Amino acid sequence: MILSTLKPADGSRKSTKRRGRGVGSGNGTTAGRGYNGQKSRTGSKHYSWFEGGQMPLQRRVPKRGFSNARFRQEFQIVNLKDINSLEETEITAEVLKRNGLIKKADMPVKILGVGDIEKSLTITADAFSSSAKDKIEKAGGKAVEL
Repeated sequence: MILSTLKPADGSRKSTKRRGRGVGSGNGTTAGRGYNGQKSRTGSKHYSWFEGGQMPLQRRVPKRGFSNARFRQEFQIVNLKDINSLEETEITAEVLKRNGLIKKADMPVKILGVGDIEKSLTITADAFSSSAKDKIEKAGGKAVEL
């Protein structure tokens, strides 16, 4: 095999249309660019958000709202009805992760009061809703906040 003889397979490459090479080519005179204007000239760049000197949309529309994304604390949420089905009496983030109730043991966990709890459990979490705390203490357990 000689490298200088390599060429693409027949039919795999389409020949490029030679624009602006006479009237007979079908793309003579204006070469498919239309008539006068910025886009007919060579070297013209025109971005999709450019509005021809008009005040751009993102500057016309007033700014509104507030984002607290830098300081927001995201919790993994677990309901009491899910904890009720567990066998352990000491519930921590590791136990919840092992049983598939949360994805990461090192992220903060918040216990919500959806459902009832029948057992006396000691639950350790980063946050509790007030209804969850009440239900845990009524069942004889303890809600330990980290």
